[in-house]
Amino acid sequence: MNNRIRQLREEYGWTQGSLAEQLGVSRQTVNALETGKYDPSLPLAFAIAKLFEERIEDIFLYEDQ
Repeated sequence: MNNRIRQLREEYGWTQGSLAEQLGVSRQTVNALETGKYDPSLPLAFAIAKLFEERIEDIFLYEDQ
């Protein structure tokens, strides 16, 4: 699943560490999300969407493979 987390984080001027702190996860988790190595749990996806004031489907882009 592709996502826009890195793009949004950079638009907000946040580091991976500061985003991780706001979400209550590790910086490594943020990195794994940004690189597509990890898909978030539903509660984490909702937290990300709320933080960026975006809809989940506008952040996480599902591509049928």
